[in-house]
Amino acid sequence: MNTINSKELFARAQQSIPGGVNSPVRAFKSVGGTPVFIKSAKGAYLYDADGNKYIDYINSWGPMILGHAHAPVVKAIREKALEGTSFGAPTELEIEIAELIKSMTKNIDLIRMVSSGTEACMSAIRLARGYTGRNKIIKFEGCYHGHADSFLVKAGSGVATLNIQTVPGVTAGVAGDTLIAAYNDLDAVRKLISENKDQIAAIIIEPVAGNMGCIIPQPGFLQGLRQLCDDENIVFIFDEVMTGFRLAPGGAQERLGIDADLVTYGKVIGAGMPVGAFGGKHEIMKHIAPLGNVYQAGTLSGNPLAMVAGYILLKELKDNSYFYTELEEKTTYLKNGLQRVFNAANTSVVINQLGSMISIHFSANPVVDFASAAAANNALFAKFFHAMLGRGIYLPPSAFETWFASNALSYEDLDDTIEAAESSLQEILN
Repeated sequence: MNTINSKELFARAQQSIPGGVNSPVRAFKSVGGTPVFIKSAKGAYLYDADGNKYIDYINSWGPMILGHAHAPVVKAIREKALEGTSFGAPTELEIEIAELIKSMTKNIDLIRMVSSGTEACMSAIRLARGYTGRNKIIKFEGCYHGHADSFLVKAGSGVATLNIQTVPGVTAGVAGDTLIAAYNDLDAVRKLISENKDQIAAIIIEPVAGNMGCIIPQPGFLQGLRQLCDDENIVFIFDEVMTGFRLAPGGAQERLGIDADLVTYGKVIGAGMPVGAFGGKHEIMKHIAPLGNVYQAGTLSGNPLAMVAGYILLKELKDNSYFYTELEEKTTYLKNGLQRVFNAANTSVVINQLGSMISIHFSANPVVDFASAAAANNALFAKFFHAMLGRGIYLPPSAFETWFASNALSYEDLDDTIEAAESSLQEILN
């Protein structure tokens, strides 16, 4: 596969952009090689600067659940752009999408729009601290909630990919207020709460982790956290930047049957545009300015282009009752096909899947937390990644990221992916 233009662009980018990329995982550091520069996308496919076509399993890290350049979304953005791109003032559209989100998601009385998932999680933590009068939070090793200081302590995603254990610029005081437990380890959380009695403002978690691969909560884990939060007056925050409107119309709360106190969202509510949101119970949300004294603001919050794109996407998801069933069936078909391939090659893998989130770990042991994800043969994953890329399959360039399926994928695309996995294994194992 010819990628000469991508190589030239990467060399040029490194002269003016740190590392040649504007988000670290794009640099292919974990898997090696030169990143592919994308020129366009449509449906299930990406097209790079050299004209190569790829079946996409990143989907802009989740939001392109209907596929790229979805016609109704593109039409709405074009029409809205003619009316102006940013006002710094309220619009009726902000009300409409807020009402739509509330109608799809239980447990949200009020919702505030922001400009990214990082900002949403950062704001939710500030709100929890302001509401409770406490400073400490509990997060889970390998869970990534954006790059705000509080979240960069033993984070997953790009931090894990680059093997950065201690992030310069994060003060000892901030790190000291961030308590870490292993994912799926309820006893560890109980111990932290006991050791920090009446000091913990919030527990924040990816209800289905996506930043150490797809890690599924074990039975009773989230229920146990919910009970601990109730018992100790701790705010329970679901980071649904990845799972929101992907696992079900009501996100992980609906799919897993767990109520959170606050929920954060990312670019899915803007159909891939730069946007985020946090929302939850009125009792907590009323403390956000201007109702309360917990300050949060943003000139681009509720940007009209993002709002109209998100409204069109979410409305389509809400109105199509078979969408999630169809998408999960496709993802399960992919999982079963890949499992057959790995079994036939006598290669030990763990394939984790829930709904349309899926990941492959080259391991003989269950992958249930960051430690077990890190213990997998991630060097073999790097070889597998490049072999698949050379066959036109675009996977996340890190073993610590979940894959995302879109409903634009056809069964022919899935069969092509399974066939590519078979030939890729033959290449890297021989």
